[in-house]
Amino acid sequence: MSRDGRATATPPTWGGAPLLLLLLFCSGFAALVYQVLWARQLGLLLGSTAQAAALTVAIFFAGLALGGLVWGRRAARQRSPLVGFGRLEVGVALTALGHFVLLDVYAALYPRLYALVGADPTLDLAAKLLVATVVLLPPSFLMGGTLPLMVQHVVRAPDRLGVLGSRLYGVNTAGSATGALAAGFVLPLYLGFDRAYLLAVGIDLTVGVAAIALARTARVADEVPAAPAPAPPRPVGASPEVSVPEGAPVTGTAVGSTAPARFPLAVTAVAFVSGFATLAVEIVWTRLFAQVLQNSAYTYALVLATFLAALALGAAVANGLARLRRVSPRTVLAALLVASAVVTATSPWLFHTATDGLAYVGADLGWAGYLAAVAVLAAVVMLGPGTVLGVTLPYLLRAVEGRGDAPGALVGRLVAVNTVGSIVGSLAAGFVLLPLVGAWASLVIVAGGYVLLLAALAVRPRIGWRPAAAGLAAAAVTGALVVAVPRDFDTLSVRPARTERVLEVREGPQATVAVVETGSGSRAIRVNNYYTLGSSGARHAERDQTLIPLLAHPEADSVFYLGMGTGITAGAALDLPVERVVVCELLAEVVDAARDHFTRWVNGLFEDERVEVHAEDGRNCLRRSQERYDLVVSDLFTPWKAGTGNLYTREHYATARDRLTPGGAYVQWMPLYQVSDAELGSVARTMGEVFDRVVVWRGDFFAQRSVIALVGHTDDAPLDLDASVAAGRRLAPDASAAELEALVLRLYAGNATSAGVFADAPVNTDARPVVEYTAPRTHREARVGRAEFLVGDARERLYDALLAGAPPAADPYLAGLTDAQLAEVAAGRAWSAHVWAQDAGRREAAARAGERFRGASDVAGTPTTPARRFDPDR
Repeated sequence: MSRDGRATATPPTWGGAPLLLLLLFCSGFAALVYQVLWARQLGLLLGSTAQAAALTVAIFFAGLALGGLVWGRRAARQRSPLVGFGRLEVGVALTALGHFVLLDVYAALYPRLYALVGADPTLDLAAKLLVATVVLLPPSFLMGGTLPLMVQHVVRAPDRLGVLGSRLYGVNTAGSATGALAAGFVLPLYLGFDRAYLLAVGIDLTVGVAAIALARTARVADEVPAAPAPAPPRPVGASPEVSVPEGAPVTGTAVGSTAPARFPLAVTAVAFVSGFATLAVEIVWTRLFAQVLQNSAYTYALVLATFLAALALGAAVANGLARLRRVSPRTVLAALLVASAVVTATSPWLFHTATDGLAYVGADLGWAGYLAAVAVLAAVVMLGPGTVLGVTLPYLLRAVEGRGDAPGALVGRLVAVNTVGSIVGSLAAGFVLLPLVGAWASLVIVAGGYVLLLAALAVRPRIGWRPAAAGLAAAAVTGALVVAVPRDFDTLSVRPARTERVLEVREGPQATVAVVETGSGSRAIRVNNYYTLGSSGARHAERDQTLIPLLAHPEADSVFYLGMGTGITAGAALDLPVERVVVCELLAEVVDAARDHFTRWVNGLFEDERVEVHAEDGRNCLRRSQERYDLVVSDLFTPWKAGTGNLYTREHYATARDRLTPGGAYVQWMPLYQVSDAELGSVARTMGEVFDRVVVWRGDFFAQRSVIALVGHTDDAPLDLDASVAAGRRLAPDASAAELEALVLRLYAGNATSAGVFADAPVNTDARPVVEYTAPRTHREARVGRAEFLVGDARERLYDALLAGAPPAADPYLAGLTDAQLAEVAAGRAWSAHVWAQDAGRREAAARAGERFRGASDVAGTPTTPARRFDPDR
C-alpha cells in the first residue's frame, strides 16, 4: 500500500522483461511485413513508379510521425501504458484489414475516376493520394504510438531513458529487419501475399492481446499514482540528479510531467538531420546496389534487411554510450555527427572498391553462393556506416533525460521529428539529388549536411556546443572529399565494356539509364548498368516483335505497347496502316534517351500524329484507360527483376482482355534464354486461364538467345492466312504469295491450348507471384548447371512437345489450310533444329534436319530459303 492508501503494483524487473522485448520485436516484424506488402499492393494500383513508391513511404512515415507525437503526449496519462500498447496493436490489426476492401473498391472505381480527372495530373495525383492515405494512415498512426507507450511502461527513472529506450528501439528495429527478410524470402512464395498479410494481422492481434493479458497478470496498477513534480529543465548533457543502478527494478508508475517540456533546438535539429540523412543515404545506397545486383525481390530484401540490422546495431552502440555517465552528451553527439559525415562521404569509394569498379556480383555463382555474396557485400558496404548513422537517434534519448517530460512523450517527439526528416530526406534524394547530381555526389552532399549542422551548433553561443574545432575539422574533411569527386562522376554509375563508350547517363528517381555505343556504331540503352533494353544492332529482331504479331493478326487498327525500350519495336507498326499507337514506358529517362539517340531507327515514332508515348507504368496505364485495342504487345522483360512478375499475372491478363476489341489479341514476348520450362509454363498456363486460345510463334531462327511470342486470343477463330499475305505484301510488294505464306507459317511453333503442354504449371497471380520468386533462383542455378534455360536442346524439346500435342493437321488454329501450307509449319520446325545442330557442331543431326526442311519445302512448293525479312534498309 502507498502512503495515501492506494494499491501499488509489484513491478516487473528486467529479469522478467524478455517477454516485453519479444512483444516489441514481433511488433517491428509485423510492421515491416505490412510496409513491404503495402508498397507492393499500392504499386499495383497506383503504378510501379518512383512517384507512387515515394507517395506510399511518405504517407506511411507521416502516420508514424503523427502517431508518435499524439500517443507520446498521451502516454503519461495512460492508467496502464502496457494496456495502451496492447490496444494500439489490436487497433493496427483491425485497421490494416481495411485494405482488402478499400483497395478492391479503388481498383473497380479507378478507370471511371480517371475518365473524369485523368486529363488533369494534379487531380489524378490527388485521387491516388486520397486512397493511399485512407489505406495507410490509420494503421501507421497507431503503429507510431507503440514504441512511446512501451517506453512509458518500462522507463520509470529519469536517468534510465537513454539506456532502456535505446534497448527497446534496437529490439523493435531488429524485428523490422527480420520482417523484411521474411517478407522478401519466405512469406510471398509459401503463403502468398494475402495470407502473408493476414499473418501480420494475426501477429499484431496476438501481441496486443498478450500485452493486455501481461498487464493484468503482472498486477500492473489500474490507476497510476500521481506523477512526481517535473524536474526543472537542464542543459543537454548535464548530469542527472537521480541515479538508478543498472539492476534496479522497473516500477509501475509514470515518470515526468504530462505537460510537454520545451524541446532543445539542438536536439530537434540533430533528430531532423539524422532522419533526413539516414533515409537519403538508404535511397542512394539502394541505387548503387541496383547497378551490380540481380535486382530481384530477394536482393532488395537483403539490402533492406542489412540496413535495418545496421540501425539495430547502432541502437546497441547507443545503449553502451548511454552508460557513459561521465561523458557529456554534447561531446558524444558532436563525435557522432563527425563520424556520420565521414562514413557517408566515403561510402561511394567503399562501394566502388568493394565491387571492383561496379562489377556484377557473383556472376558465376549458384543461388546459395550468390545470396551469400550479396549478403557479404551488403555487410561490407552498409553495416559499418549504417551502424554509425543508426547511433544518433537512440542516443538522443540520453541527451533529453531529465527534461521534465514523460518518457513516452520524449520518445514520441524525437521519433516524430526524426521521421519527418526521413520523409524529406527520401524525397530529396529520389527526386532532387539523384536526378541532378547522381549517386556519388549525392552522398557527399548529404555528408555536408552533417557538417553544416555541426558548424551551426558550434558557433551558436546560446546552444553552447563545443568544440567548434570539431565542426571545422569535419568541414575540412568533407570539403576535401567534395573536391576529390571526379568531374565525370556521372559516368561512375556505368561500367561499359571495353569496346563501348558512354554517350549519356541519366539519373532518374527510379533508375540509372545510360546510352552506350559500340565500336561498330550500334547503340544500346542500359538500365542500372547491366539491363539492356534494346540495341540498334538488333533492330531487325526488334522490328519483328511488331511485324510477326501484325502479320498473324493483320486487321489491327489500334496497337498498345506495354514497354518501349529503344522504340524500334513500336516504330515498326507505322509501316502498316494502323490508326493509333499507344506506348507506355515506365522510365521517363528511357523515353528521353530513345528520343535523343534512336530517332534514325524508330520510324518517326516521336513525330507521327498517330502515336502517343506515356512515361508511366504500363500495367496501370492499360488498366486506367477505357479505350480498346486490337492488339496489345508486351515487350521482352527480365523475368527475375523485382516487379516484372506483375506483368505475367492472371489479374493483369484479365485487365488486358477487357481492353481488347472483339477478336483482339495479347502478345506476350518471352526470352527463352532467361526462363526455364517452369517460368514459361506458368506464364502460358496463366494466359490460358484468361484467353480462349494461346498460340506460340517464333520470334527468330537464331541458334542462341531465341524469343517466342505467346499470343492470347479472345476468340477461337482460325488463322486468316489470306489477310496475313495481304498485310505482308504491303511490306514486300515484290514477294509472291507463296513466299509470304512460307514466312508466316514457318514461324508458327504450335497451339499451347490444344497441346496441353503447360496444363500442370502453377497459375501466376498477384497474390502468389510464382514467376517473380522462381525466376531469380533459375537465373542463378542455370549459371552452375543445376537449372536449364530454354536454349539449345531444351528449346527444341519445347517445339517438339507443342507439335506433338497439337499436330498441324489437327490444330484448330490452322483449320482450313492445305497440306502444302501445313508443310510450311514442318519446314519451320526442321529449320530451327538444323540451325541449332549446326551451331552445336552436330553435323549428322544438322544434315538430317536440313533434309527434313528441304522435303517439307518441296511439299509446300516453295523455295528452300529459310526466312525473309521486311526491314526497309535490307
